[in-house]
Amino acid sequence: MERNTKLNRSIKGRRALVTGAASGMGRATALLFADEGAHVAVTDLDPLKVQAVVDQIIAAGGSAVGHRLDVTNASERRAVVADMVARWGGIDILVNNAGIALETTIDAPDFEERWRRTFDVLITAQALLIRDCLPQLLQSDAPRIVNIASTEGLGATKGISPYTAAKTGVIGLTRSLAVELGTRGITVNCICPGPINTGMTAEISADAKKEFARRRVALRRYGEPEEVAQMTLSLVLPAASFVTGVALPVDGGLTIRNA
Repeated sequence: MERNTKLNRSIKGRRALVTGAASGMGRATALLFADEGAHVAVTDLDPLKVQAVVDQIIAAGGSAVGHRLDVTNASERRAVVADMVARWGGIDILVNNAGIALETTIDAPDFEERWRRTFDVLITAQALLIRDCLPQLLQSDAPRIVNIASTEGLGATKGISPYTAAKTGVIGLTRSLAVELGTRGITVNCICPGPINTGMTAEISADAKKEFARRRVALRRYGEPEEVAQMTLSLVLPAASFVTGVALPVDGGLTIRNA
């Protein structure tokens, strides 16, 4: 059948770097990208968990390589980029997903330490990895950056002010770089997940999740990692060529519900 449209909705053959890809939303993103035909660099702190994701992709006929990556480590970031260039010839897609969630209060003894660590991982590393990937993204015909923020960047919860501030910063970073890099053909967007069933929420009891969803979420449930990954995929398609600077809530309607 002859197509009547021009824009491409396939990432087959695209080269994608996903951080925090050993579990949760990052893992779901890596698996989905591989299912869609992309070459995926699976990166995270735990090499064994990284390899398990790579093995799963390869067993299904996909293309992936794994790297142990501390996103705050400059030499490790650059080694991943260099390997992708040597292996696949470049980078088309960067998904800045790696994250931590550290609780603390403003008067707690550990506040300064947890503030610094949170910002190092959640926003500084995102900006620096974009810098590391930029020369390769500029050579792509459809370069895409997606930063993972949070609905905490659109609201606030007590006891996690470093996390809330950093995620708010991710939205600002995304918007600023969308303007800065737009003239160079790179789109920069971010996803703001709401309550998702991941490792970070695993310790919350089923009853507490059910009650929270009943009170706060329009769809009355927690989301699944793949539901976030599917929206990330939408933003990295070559066809998503006129979408940039967006902070997209994937939250089951949490941010729009008044009562």
